[in-house]
Amino acid sequence: MMVKTIEFRDGKVIILDQAMLPHDIVYMECTYYQRVAEAIKNLNIRGAPAIGIASAMGIALGAQDIKAGSYAEFIDKINPIMETMIATRPTAVNIRWVVERIKKFLHSKRDEQISRLKEMLIDEANKILQEDIEVNKAIGRWGAEFIRDGDTILTHCNAGSLATGGYGTATAPMLIAKEQGKKIQVFADETRPVLQGARLTVWELMQAEIPVTLITDNTAGALMKRGLIDLAIVGTDRTTRKGDVANKIGTYTVAVLCKENKVPFYVAAPLSSIDFNIESGELIPIEERSAEEVTTIRGQRVAPEGVKVINLAFDVTPAEYVTAFFTEKGAFLPRDIRKLILADVDFTKLRLKPS
Repeated sequence: MMVKTIEFRDGKVIILDQAMLPHDIVYMECTYYQRVAEAIKNLNIRGAPAIGIASAMGIALGAQDIKAGSYAEFIDKINPIMETMIATRPTAVNIRWVVERIKKFLHSKRDEQISRLKEMLIDEANKILQEDIEVNKAIGRWGAEFIRDGDTILTHCNAGSLATGGYGTATAPMLIAKEQGKKIQVFADETRPVLQGARLTVWELMQAEIPVTLITDNTAGALMKRGLIDLAIVGTDRTTRKGDVANKIGTYTVAVLCKENKVPFYVAAPLSSIDFNIESGELIPIEERSAEEVTTIRGQRVAPEGVKVINLAFDVTPAEYVTAFFTEKGAFLPRDIRKLILADVDFTKLRLKPS
């Protein structure tokens, strides 16, 4: 059973509430843009591509209520809506990418009637959704080339269809490999403290009938040492032009373990998640979330009252730990990431082939 993560329908943004999974499939109906922003901030919807799509739909939703007599007035009123979306999650670059895309789109349509602009923003948000699905399938096709029949794959957090418009990024190569008839199995880290691996990734892979085993976050190294993991594939919330990767906290640990145990470490990265404006991962803002995510599990306290907590939502994996990136244009070495933005880039010459 496959479910939709998000859609714009009947003048509303409909969001699958991922906080309720895997126990309940509940959809939120957002009738105003602030509710979409709250859903992003509160992790009702999460995953870099998915929150980018949600931001586009939230902006389109907010635009419907704008009363403006001119293009300039319309822009003045829609800019705060865009800034609201950017402020929800500072680490993932997809929201800012979407905002910049919408700004360019609006500028190109500045001679249109305001009523028509509002309709076109909905169309553009839906276009972003559909493009994301196709990007994910392409990532899957390139990534599947690096998966052999019989491989066991480790993944961390959730970079599946729930984190995107559909099909996923890190899970896409697994789905394509299965379609190709390859026999694979997956180890999924639970991903503390919000348990996206346990609640979401495991659920998705079971729906896709891919054999999956849930492990605690601190089990991966022991399994690698035993030779039970052939490769790791994770997603990314922001990647720099150097190839440093910001992803869910614990990703860096997985990458270090992979290098120590000679296990290939791959990152599934749509080009929209690559921030070509920054060189180093040290420049990526790292979100810190509430202590309650660590001291409680679904409302049940598991730590003493008053304990100090550091709850970083993401960490940065330096490029030297990444074996290759799977993008919609092919698989590339970290050193070649910066070249992907060049207008005259020849992807065929840069693409990495499986060994």
